[in-house]
Amino acid sequence: MSRRLLSLTFLMLATSTSAIAAQEFDWRAHEGKTVHFLANSNPIGKLLIDHEAEFEELTGIDLVIDGYQEQQMRQRLMTVMNARSDEVDVFMTLPSREGMQFAKAGWYRDLTPYMQQVAPDYDAQGFAPALIEAATFDGQLTGVPLNIEGPLLYYRTDIFEECGLDAPASLDDIRADAEKLKECSDVTPFASRGLAAAVPYTFAGFMHNMGGSYMADGQSAMCSQPVKDALSLYGGLLRDFGPPGVVNYSFQQLTALYRAGRSAMSFESSNEFSGVMEGGDRLEDTAIIPLPPGPGGSHPTVIGWALAISDKAANPDAAWYFLQWASSPKMQEQFALAGIAPPRAAVAEAPEYKAWLDESPVRQQWQAALTQLADTGTSEIGFPIVGNPESREYIGQAVGDVLLGSSVEDACAKADVALNELIARD
Repeated sequence: MSRRLLSLTFLMLATSTSAIAAQEFDWRAHEGKTVHFLANSNPIGKLLIDHEAEFEELTGIDLVIDGYQEQQMRQRLMTVMNARSDEVDVFMTLPSREGMQFAKAGWYRDLTPYMQQVAPDYDAQGFAPALIEAATFDGQLTGVPLNIEGPLLYYRTDIFEECGLDAPASLDDIRADAEKLKECSDVTPFASRGLAAAVPYTFAGFMHNMGGSYMADGQSAMCSQPVKDALSLYGGLLRDFGPPGVVNYSFQQLTALYRAGRSAMSFESSNEFSGVMEGGDRLEDTAIIPLPPGPGGSHPTVIGWALAISDKAANPDAAWYFLQWASSPKMQEQFALAGIAPPRAAVAEAPEYKAWLDESPVRQQWQAALTQLADTGTSEIGFPIVGNPESREYIGQAVGDVLLGSSVEDACAKADVALNELIARD
């Protein structure tokens, strides 16, 4: 049975059983229990942490939060899971990154039966089917969607106007615009992720729009012409037009740089919208578009974070109450109003959210760009193998090598050797 058919079967099951489950649901059923939550300190994790008291008041469950920046969170999670420890009940996960790997290792608890134990207003079938499908492995639902996101191009309309530039309409336009911006402005022309571990998220869009793919005939295709063209363009943009030290940049540095008015173009996550707009300085001088098309068309990156329950969770039933609360329509309306795009179509149509969008043209552009990502995007960020997380390291290293001055030929050849060894072990 295909993953799509399995996910649709899950949605039908959730629909047929939700009415019965709702009649029996009690938010205080696990009062006095403790749930340990390993959180990523990105905007989603921060918002959940900010609303911690509301969950505890609603359920009587004690929520213990262990929060880290993304890379440190992953390291902590790997330590706990490899030890088969029950120290973590709930954790944030990216199915597009580690889903296949974690599912094979048995680290996820199957959430399919839990989706039949929901509150009356939960709407278990209201999630975007593509996100449910992305989190389903071997018939098991491994995570509940929290958001929908992808990298977008934020650019300064005032600086573009001063320099006589229009919004870039193609990948080639980005480099041409960066060259002109470097001549007529004293801000960084183009900024994006340069940190090896974080690069694949932003590089993937360049590669797909160039017409490339990571694998061909079961082997690494990093030295195929479209991927080499993407390496040359992305690495060259960061090398020639990026900020000093960009090889160490991830979303935190990009957001701070753009919010402070020190970059003219920033290719960064839609999830950083609220951080970029913090303080209001960028509300009036920013426009947002998806990555412009290239020779291969337009194939933007789209993914979503999810909440998962550890297979070794000490309190899995209480943990499910936290997942349910965090992914409920009510909480996801709060996410949306904080600039985190909702994975539920109904939330996107909520009157309060639509009124929030209408307050600002840039908010409307942000939502329109996300709608395009949802309609046309791909979640292939690393290699489509169990070793996806490790594959991203070699992709990031190839970009970093070009950024630091290596030839594209040397960088892709080095990556191919490592990646083909990884594919062989997969």
